[in-house]
Amino acid sequence: MTQTKPQVQYRDDYQPPHYWIDTLDLDIQLHDSRTEVVAISRIRRNGEHSEPLILNGEHLALLQVAINGVETRQYQQDDESLLLPQVPQEFVLTIKTRINPAANSALEGLYKSGSAFCTQCEAQGFRRITYYLDRPDVLARFSTRITADAAAYPYLLSNGNRVGQGVLDDGRHWVQWQDPFPKPAYLFALVAGDFDVLRDSFTTYSGREVALEIYVDKGNLHRAGHAMDSLKASMAWDEQRCHLEYDLDVYMIVAVDFFNMGAMENKGLNVFNAKFVLADENTATDNDYLDIERVIGHEYFHNWTGNRVTCRDWFQLSLKEGLTVFRDQEFSSDLGSRTVNRIRNVRIIRGPQFAEDAGPMAHPIRPDEVIEMNNFYTLTVYEKGAEVIRMLHTLLGEQAFQRGLALYLQRHDGQAATCNDFVAAMSEASGRDLGRFNRWYGQSGTPVLTVSDDYDADQGRYTLTVRQHTPPTRDQQEKLPLHIPLSLALYSEQGEPITLMREGQSCGPVLDVLEAEHRFVFEQVPSCPTPALLQGFSAPVKLSYPYSDEQLSLLARCSIDEFVRWDAVQMLLNKTVQAQMAAGGETALPRSLVDVFRTILEDPALDRALKAEMLTLPDLGSLLELFEQVDIEVLARVHDRLGLGLAEALQPLWRQAYTDNLTPEYRIEHQDMARRSLKNVALGYLALAGDEARVFEQYRQADNMTDTLAAMKAAVRAGLGSRDAMLTDFEGKWHHDGLVLDNWFRLQATAPGEQTLARVRQLMQHPTFSLSNPNRVRALIGAFTSGNPVQFHRADGAGYDFLLEILSQLNRLNPQVASRLITPLIQFSRLDDARRRMITLRLQQLMAMPDLARDLFEKISKALD
Repeated sequence: MTQTKPQVQYRDDYQPPHYWIDTLDLDIQLHDSRTEVVAISRIRRNGEHSEPLILNGEHLALLQVAINGVETRQYQQDDESLLLPQVPQEFVLTIKTRINPAANSALEGLYKSGSAFCTQCEAQGFRRITYYLDRPDVLARFSTRITADAAAYPYLLSNGNRVGQGVLDDGRHWVQWQDPFPKPAYLFALVAGDFDVLRDSFTTYSGREVALEIYVDKGNLHRAGHAMDSLKASMAWDEQRCHLEYDLDVYMIVAVDFFNMGAMENKGLNVFNAKFVLADENTATDNDYLDIERVIGHEYFHNWTGNRVTCRDWFQLSLKEGLTVFRDQEFSSDLGSRTVNRIRNVRIIRGPQFAEDAGPMAHPIRPDEVIEMNNFYTLTVYEKGAEVIRMLHTLLGEQAFQRGLALYLQRHDGQAATCNDFVAAMSEASGRDLGRFNRWYGQSGTPVLTVSDDYDADQGRYTLTVRQHTPPTRDQQEKLPLHIPLSLALYSEQGEPITLMREGQSCGPVLDVLEAEHRFVFEQVPSCPTPALLQGFSAPVKLSYPYSDEQLSLLARCSIDEFVRWDAVQMLLNKTVQAQMAAGGETALPRSLVDVFRTILEDPALDRALKAEMLTLPDLGSLLELFEQVDIEVLARVHDRLGLGLAEALQPLWRQAYTDNLTPEYRIEHQDMARRSLKNVALGYLALAGDEARVFEQYRQADNMTDTLAAMKAAVRAGLGSRDAMLTDFEGKWHHDGLVLDNWFRLQATAPGEQTLARVRQLMQHPTFSLSNPNRVRALIGAFTSGNPVQFHRADGAGYDFLLEILSQLNRLNPQVASRLITPLIQFSRLDDARRRMITLRLQQLMAMPDLARDLFEKISKALD
């Protein structure tokens, strides 16, 4: 925290480090409040210069500095750095510091999670452990010796391979770790505690046997099996799809309850939020199982795309994160339903990511400026970054993409690379000119594709005119045309696909939109077609095309691309919402929409999981993106009327869908997951139609957490009288398990009704809730502010006052969590003027706080600008 205005850092100001660190030997004596760290670095000057050595360090008690074994006091120290004015060309630097892990509520660096020690060093946490060149382009080989009380901390873990261990006379013991691969400090990890351990092994394609170890809190061993299966599946997939083999003797995962992020890919020792490791049918939903599979895969895939090749500076964060999100998406799609995975990814883009693009924190996937790097762990960098990688895959094809990936990893193994390095490898391996495509890395905002068409019946010629425009954003007023892959299909009036012909030859479905306006002429088109535009969501853009209800109904029934079928239903729903908003929210449901829902429900050939997605209404967040400005309460009423209308119009079919998709036993298989998904979508509509008995019976009979929570959610959303009994019963069963009880917090925080805010305040007094635990904060407060927009944006401003109180506390306790919570308060451009004024007032109050953290300062200042 600081009382002075934080300084902006610019990507263009990057300079290589003045010094390199080749090796770092750590000796860490663990104690709760007085851990001592001895760091011995072998350092050499980078080139000929006389610049001082400036090391990063925060919240450290400096005990000793020595150069080549001789203690020195020739240094300058402040709150954020240690400066040594004159050092040799090459030398050994020894620094001894003391830290207080037990008091580290920010959960950065070394801290206590329950009774265990653990670390989180990305992006800039290592400087809370010792003074160091804490930047990603300084790669060193780490050796770590950990010493701790043997009874309290029988497991002492760090990066790499175990190379030594021993027992001391005072009841303490030590373990020595050696990481053979150079890495930046942000990939350092340490864990010490007493755990249950699930052990297994994996044989790589070259015949090496790798020990696999998952460490969980005592009593949770039975909930680690799915994580182990997911890890082995990840290792096999990376070998088969990308020809990438694991490179250490052991791969370890540790599950902790206190963690700011989802997980961290530290080399050989992944630290995970426990919610992405622990699962069984009694405590985890189907989506929890899928999330564990996805996150386990993501962190494992980082071993090559992030660890072996890392990013040169933090502005290049999407180099590792966008690429690895794409890889985990492909992994999930290959193991499960490709279409359903694609739909769920696109929902994130069209909802919160598009909102981020339109808000004050709009930035390219490779940002140009930053105050607090933790603020750029965003949906833009991760999810939009993955979409940019997917566009490359679409343009190049699987084989050329894999050649490019192999060239990139071979060329930069053991190095810190840039986004330009990655695109250059893709261009070289494919022979494609990607110069225009590179603009995706440096341009913020969401492009809009406006498409018009013309059909010449006499010539059988169909002309498609595509215009692209990216609205100005806070950080960039002027926008340039991008290289946008537009995947297209044409359908006849009977729903038959039409062969695409251009210039006398058949052509592929992907059109290269390169200019502000582009015309595409198709020949031998026998009748006026219906275009399926943006198949598979081939680019992260908004589409504007005047589809009729009849055209959308045809695509929903007939498109070969399953994503297009889902998207056609979404566009029908969006059109309905827009029409009802224009009419004051009182018009009847269009017959075409009801008919499409009926057709979906009655189609026996349609995949059940896809059906469930097609029948699910868009959330308020994505609907907000349809309007320049809107009263959110009116929009919510329209949304609620839409759900109720479909529930009542199709009630017999909802009952049939529910009955047809009952499963006799709980199995973690994709077919059964699909059945439960469709059954529970139907249950939600039946609850809206008043079928309380069926909802309560499902809760009472459920043998798994998926069905239990689905019944509770249906009761809460529909305001059924039985909801209180369910919530009370659930709390009684699961009050001892924080991760399970997070679902209970989340349901109540997202409940409709003016009493919800008072209930959230009351729940903050629950024995399991703590502002120091990020999982509890996200489940209760985050769910309310982000997942209950109507009650958060109450007309009386009470929701804003509540968040103001919370942020004031978290500003001191955990600025990272505070910075993530503030998002719905700064994305107010779609709201009405009265709410915008109230939000502005609260942001001004926050800005006036003494010792405002950099994390909050950056977002608030941009929102007020």
